[in-house]
Amino acid sequence: MTSIYNMDCHDFINEINDNSIDLVVTDPPYNMNKAEWDKFDSTDAFLEFTYRWIDDIIPKLKNTASIYIFNTPFNSAYILQYLVKKGLIFQNWITWDKRDGIGASKRKYTHGQETILFFTVSKEYTFNFDEIRIPYESTDRIKAASKKGIIKNGKRWFPNEKGRLVGEVWHFSSARHKQKDHGKLIKFQHVTPKPLDLIERIIKASSNENDLVADPFVGSGTTGIAAKNLNRKFIINDFNKEYIELTKERIKNVDIPRN
Repeated sequence: MTSIYNMDCHDFINEINDNSIDLVVTDPPYNMNKAEWDKFDSTDAFLEFTYRWIDDIIPKLKNTASIYIFNTPFNSAYILQYLVKKGLIFQNWITWDKRDGIGASKRKYTHGQETILFFTVSKEYTFNFDEIRIPYESTDRIKAASKKGIIKNGKRWFPNEKGRLVGEVWHFSSARHKQKDHGKLIKFQHVTPKPLDLIERIIKASSNENDLVADPFVGSGTTGIAAKNLNRKFIINDFNKEYIELTKERIKNVDIPRN
């Protein structure tokens, strides 16, 4: 299944069969006035909207499904409590360090991160930890340990050739800093695109080939591109017609899925 919709998010979710989704990866509105779709009359109005789409999507999840939701740390504190209230199981509060460079705040610590909440429907879920290992940081120590090992808890430990396990702080430059024109930032058609390698990490970790990945707020299409790259089925949506046209064009240009 490969489906791209241009609908209200609630109408889109209602089109999905119950108990059919293996993974949700979504970057919904943040109530930060980034664009018309991100403006709400109040925090209460924003939370009402957020809780409604969460209520809509929960019946669509398989018992083995996972859900990742991007947002601000402030909003995520509310969203986390609501997901717990709805019976989903908390796994991780992931901090995405965007490496965005210079901050402007002089009255508090500068903003340079977003939150990604990772929840599952049950205790039985996919998590391919070995597929997302990252390089060790202490290269000299790891090089030595590769030959002789390191004593840990009375046992000799050798580093994994694939690298170390991923923690809860992720270091990915934002999409706008990955794509520059002669060192200068370029204007994107979507105001808050997510980096492809970050979304691919999530999909690799929490789904398998041919699983169904859903995103009701797909924006410029990164979830669909990542899913296609990794040979997953996907069903994605955005209310903005221009974003969907951009998504279709980007996905059309994706090469044959990698194995």
